[in-house]
Amino acid sequence: MPLHPDQSYVHSETGLELIDTHCHLDLEPLAAHLPQVLAAACQAGVNRFVVPGVHPDGWKRIMALAAAHHEILAAVGIHPMHAALADDDALSDLAGLTADSVAVGEIGLDPTYSVPLKTQEAAFREQLRLAGSHGLPVLVHCRQAFQRTLQLLREEKACHAGGIMHAFSGSPEMAREFIRLGFAISLSGTLTWHNAVRPLRLAREIPLAHLVLETDAPDMPPQSHRGQANQPAWLTEVLLALSAAKNVTPEAVATATRENAVRVLGLAEERNV
Repeated sequence: MPLHPDQSYVHSETGLELIDTHCHLDLEPLAAHLPQVLAAACQAGVNRFVVPGVHPDGWKRIMALAAAHHEILAAVGIHPMHAALADDDALSDLAGLTADSVAVGEIGLDPTYSVPLKTQEAAFREQLRLAGSHGLPVLVHCRQAFQRTLQLLREEKACHAGGIMHAFSGSPEMAREFIRLGFAISLSGTLTWHNAVRPLRLAREIPLAHLVLETDAPDMPPQSHRGQANQPAWLTEVLLALSAAKNVTPEAVATATRENAVRVLGLAEERNV
């Protein structure tokens, strides 16, 4: 069932209302089947989608999606793998898009990429400053660089707007440090994987008041769909895994994670009709 720009949220077959705080609906194969992807998600109870930018070439496409679909929320940023592109022109373009964005991201540090860490740090700092000057939260990509990421967030006073630690893979102890800076911790499909250890520790030890959910579609599919392109409809599997880990109802997890996303991203609370 195609979704139209003026269409109200579809009634959820699950009765849940979820926000996918990180999904790349502008990327293939999702972009080619967007009406079906959105309809399946809404039927599963996922009725809002934060779509982060990773490359300057994709920003206009994301903004167009957000303009055409009220349930899609745009974020703009330069991913650490593309940090070398964060020149004055790109940052100026980024600043011009912030008025129609809910966050700056996906930004951060990741030494597993070939881009020098010095280049990544420079791009990260500039985007943190830009977010701060526009009062926007940030969506942070961090892998194997938690202490340095935390240090830069503190130095750039990211606590003023906060944000989300995307698909967090650190320890509960490190998660608490980011929470102290006003960040929510995002859990993804890795929580459902058979070999999940650290994600389960996070789910059990971090209070529900500081957790949000994401798919990172088309990446990181849940266990039952490993090897397939991920999609927002499968966010419910992350929800159920978190519900089981915390021994609380799926409804309680849905309500808390939605409200956390609304709070940290400064969204208006919207309900199914």
